[in-house]
Amino acid sequence: MKSNIQFILSMIIFGTIGLVVRYIDLSSSETALLSSSIGCLFLMFVFFVMKKSIPWKLVKANASVLFLSGIALGGNWIFLYQSYDHTTLTNATLAYYFAPVLVMILSPIILKEQLPIKKIVCIGVAILGMLLIVGNGISTSGKGDLLGIFFGLVAAVFYAALMLLNKFIQNMAKLEITIIQLGTTALLLLPYVLFTEGFGILEVSRSSIPFIILLGIVNTGIGFWLFFSGMQKLKGQSIAMLSYVDPFVAIMISGVILQEQMTIIQMLGGALLLGSTFVSETKFIRLSKQSTKILSK
Repeated sequence: MKSNIQFILSMIIFGTIGLVVRYIDLSSSETALLSSSIGCLFLMFVFFVMKKSIPWKLVKANASVLFLSGIALGGNWIFLYQSYDHTTLTNATLAYYFAPVLVMILSPIILKEQLPIKKIVCIGVAILGMLLIVGNGISTSGKGDLLGIFFGLVAAVFYAALMLLNKFIQNMAKLEITIIQLGTTALLLLPYVLFTEGFGILEVSRSSIPFIILLGIVNTGIGFWLFFSGMQKLKGQSIAMLSYVDPFVAIMISGVILQEQMTIIQMLGGALLLGSTFVSETKFIRLSKQSTKILSK
């Protein structure tokens, strides 16, 4: 029960990221730099309080994959935050949640996994749902909304790459991997931000500072801490089902707090997209003949 609560809390925290980012007066790359830096420092503090140490030999053995995953994480955040700036929280979330579909498509090629008919059908339904969302964005909101959806899809590509790359990291715990990835992301983003944005990050408005701290410590640090603490004792199917708390919270915030409207076509597209990815991860329980007989009595 404790694991369920921890995982659900992490999903709720992740679902509020879009709302927090809206109140930060910085570019997406600057926001990503600060969130990864603060989150990394917080998780390092937690890591050392737990009296653990980073296995540098394993880090060295996985160095190339960790480096690429750091790039993927940074790109993921930059484009996700850009998506929040150009479209509704709902559209950004739904576009971003296309990542599991991309993983399903690429798994047979990269991971040599079989793609059953059930997942092929789910991929088709998810693509249809995304086409409805994109098509509705073009017809109702114009280029700005479409650009936001595009950024969300690019973020999904980076997130899918991150998920696939993590499959190749060996003998390292999830929390250790996250600390290294956040630190790598921060180090890679620092020169990029200085080159593209200069030192504007030092002139951030006072009103943005509490939200930067909130994003770094709560949404990144505590969010990932609860995420990995909770998932340790949960089964894969439970993780897959509980993960949908994240988009549900984001969509609720979009409609209730931000008062962002959602058309019927968008609702249908979102239902097809999220529903198909949910079904693809759900294993239907088959009752044995003996159980069937007992139920029939």
